[in-house]
Amino acid sequence: MKPFVAAGLGCRKGCRAEEIAALVRLALQEAGFELAALSGLFAPAFKQGEAGLAEAATSLGVPLVLIPQAALEAAEPRVLTRSERVVALTGLGSVAETAALAGAGPQSILKRARIASANATCAIAVNEA
Repeated sequence: MKPFVAAGLGCRKGCRAEEIAALVRLALQEAGFELAALSGLFAPAFKQGEAGLAEAATSLGVPLVLIPQAALEAAEPRVLTRSERVVALTGLGSVAETAALAGAGPQSILKRARIASANATCAIAVNEA
């Protein structure tokens, strides 16, 4: 059975799709996955309306799934990275890591902790169950 590979994302308002897609490709590579293995992009529901996220998903050929706050909070204890600035803004240690873990499910593990570009963050979680 093919593993479920989730790219969790966070971004600043107005982040361009090209920056997000390039970061996803880099995170996948660092996690040891080909683009074809990617199951979807996962971002917090509070990012609804961010055109760059939707355009990046389209360009990568995967769905964009917006994760409700409760699901992000449930995944939060499993993050590897904690940014006090992000905690102050969102209540989450890492937006990208919680989105990846929540998107890939409760049995998932991080394969690549959060990496950042100028305006976005990405983490890769996998569920092999």
